[in-house]
Amino acid sequence: MEIILKEDIIGLGYKNDIVNVKPGYGRNYLIPTGKGIIASASAKKILAENIKQQQHKLAAILAAAQKEAEALNGITLTIPSKVSATGVLYGSVNAATVAAELATKGIEVDRKRIVMKDIKTVGDYVATVIFHKEVKVEVPVTVVAEGEKVAAPAEAPVAEAEATEETPVTEVAE
Repeated sequence: MEIILKEDIIGLGYKNDIVNVKPGYGRNYLIPTGKGIIASASAKKILAENIKQQQHKLAAILAAAQKEAEALNGITLTIPSKVSATGVLYGSVNAATVAAELATKGIEVDRKRIVMKDIKTVGDYVATVIFHKEVKVEVPVTVVAEGEKVAAPAEAPVAEAEATEETPVTEVAE
């Protein structure tokens, strides 16, 4: 069943997209809630005309989304969390946690725009923030144990260089 979406639905499509869905999903959820309409021939013509008339508005929306995305460039999040002895988190880090962490940095992002799997172990991950169907930003997320300090990136290569200098290399002649 073809449906014209009236709003963005994560995992399905964006506003004014024509998508194929199962008939039950379309009849029982999308159409009654006003999130979509049946993509008949007349509805497709109306959609094409509306898109043609709104091209300048769509360009402005895209520019605004790109401006919001620029605020996230270069940001890395470090989220301290309670961890068991095996490195497994008590609970998980999810989109709501990432949105709250971004809010502490002064960037307001709706948690529904953040796409990621729940994080259940310590490590480095990536959260994707979707501002527009053409504007997506990947934000690196580092989950650390509470009270643990994160080593600065400049310190790590120095430690590796010192370790290689201390190991003597001996040649074995046969």
